[in-house]
Amino acid sequence: MKTLIEQFNSLSLQEKEYAILPLGQHSFVVKTKNKTIWLDPFLTDLEERNVPVLCRADEVCVADIITGSHDHADHIDRAALPDMVKAAKDAVFVFPRAVNVGEVPAERTSALNDSETIELDGVKITAVASAHELLETDSDGNFTALGFVIECDGIKFYHSGDCCIYEGLQTKLKALAPYDFAFLPINGRDAVRYKANCIGNMTYQEAVDLAGALDISLTIPAHFDMFTFNSTDPTLFADYFSAKYPGREYSIPIPGKIIRGTAR
Repeated sequence: MKTLIEQFNSLSLQEKEYAILPLGQHSFVVKTKNKTIWLDPFLTDLEERNVPVLCRADEVCVADIITGSHDHADHIDRAALPDMVKAAKDAVFVFPRAVNVGEVPAERTSALNDSETIELDGVKITAVASAHELLETDSDGNFTALGFVIECDGIKFYHSGDCCIYEGLQTKLKALAPYDFAFLPINGRDAVRYKANCIGNMTYQEAVDLAGALDISLTIPAHFDMFTFNSTDPTLFADYFSAKYPGREYSIPIPGKIIRGTAR
């Protein structure tokens, strides 16, 4: 019997069709006709996880791009990276330039900063600075947290990484629109978590309003299901989204359940 990731890899897609495999937290696998892209894969088995590991790091055999948006373990999973490097022999890893990820050979790494674009064998990636909770840079002015706008096979999508709203974010994203789908965090932030060094994200209301301001065909909320201390109820997002932007599409991701769609 095929494993979950084997089933996903075996999907046959036509031009402009896509499939998304949610893995929990901000981890997704996106498959298009010709490419497979792993977004912030968090594959280490920790006791505090509410979502079990659905794919082992040594099963990441089919991958063209693997992203890590910022240097937190649930986004750049350093413990899992050595096995991913071995398994995903053809993958290029994309990280913020401000983050030194020694677990990945330099020749297989592409480093980006805000507003920079690279093209990797038919995949175009543009970096957009993320505020988590603040916009932070290293001594060279490189942002420590990024989101990525990715284009391939006639499909364009945005993965924000961990991000709060900041002045100019909407302008940057509008300039890169439209989007066939986008992943936005909704777990919010508060003083209790901040004091415990649990850095926050958009609230579900902020994520809904950002999605409403942009040309996004399908909005997928994220970063709400993995840790009890850093969570929110996604039905709050769904209710607010439906009330404020009727007719716009969203999908609440269920780990392990594939989302399929077609680009506009």
